[in-house]
Amino acid sequence: MSLQVTDLRVYYRTLAGDVKALDGATFGIADKEIMGLAGESGCGKSTLGNSLIRLDGRMKYVAGSVNLDGTDLPIWDSDEMVHYRYMEVSVVPQYAMSAMNPTRKIGKMVSELVESRGVSYKEIRPEFERRIDLVGLRRDVTDRYPIELSGGMKQRMVMVISTLMDPSLLITDEITSALDVSTQRAVAETLVSFRDHGFVKSMMVITHDMSILYQIADSILVMYAGKLAEKATTEVIIGRPLHPYTRMLVSSLPEVGVRYADKKLTGIPGGPPSLLHPPTGCRFRARCPLAFAKCEQEPPFVEVEPGHWAACWKATGSDA
Repeated sequence: MSLQVTDLRVYYRTLAGDVKALDGATFGIADKEIMGLAGESGCGKSTLGNSLIRLDGRMKYVAGSVNLDGTDLPIWDSDEMVHYRYMEVSVVPQYAMSAMNPTRKIGKMVSELVESRGVSYKEIRPEFERRIDLVGLRRDVTDRYPIELSGGMKQRMVMVISTLMDPSLLITDEITSALDVSTQRAVAETLVSFRDHGFVKSMMVITHDMSILYQIADSILVMYAGKLAEKATTEVIIGRPLHPYTRMLVSSLPEVGVRYADKKLTGIPGGPPSLLHPPTGCRFRARCPLAFAKCEQEPPFVEVEPGHWAACWKATGSDA
């Protein structure tokens, strides 16, 4: 197992109280697995991704553990995590196109980064240039400033930089959301190639776009309101999901060949609850068409069949 997260709880501190953005996550990602993390905006996806590499000043570690390749990561200690960031766990951030220092040429920026980790830029430059070739960029891009690159070029360059030290885990956060469709596909294919070339051991791809995950992910973890709802292989999540929320997410996807005039797209009625004072029981029950009395109790996230986990009383057959 490459990554094992156990009962992880990370809240946001506000003047009104703690926002329970990540409230008890337990899951794993295997070696060579690309796991998609899906859900509506505000469900806790980015909080989960960020908590595995860096807690910012607003975030408060509450409980839980993160084990990467047999080592417990000290995610509650920003200074201690310096030894693991970029080398063992790396990230392509949500605003990757703005992630590079605009005052540094790309080559200079990368040299400063790797040397801050005790690695000689001169020694690693041949591999850096090989990866630049792999993503379809010219090697002279290292002599340019980030502003001289297009959005897609910046995205691919940040992906190269983030994986240059061959981290065990790569976290990507909404890296296709600001790109056109053709560039989205190219970036998605690049992610898969990085795994296939061994640049990263495993990957977490955070997105609200289930169609992207259908193309590249081996498995999908669905979150709702700070809780885990369902995890299974991509084929199972798309083809036969168990959790009502997952079913409604999948059914909202447009179908190839179906015209809007023939079948209108429908969203999920209502909105997620406030995580400052989240409801008791299943957090989806106010919007769930299958909700019943037992949903006032919180359902456990359990394995309902080999490799398939869900948090729903009806999905787990415990609806008596």
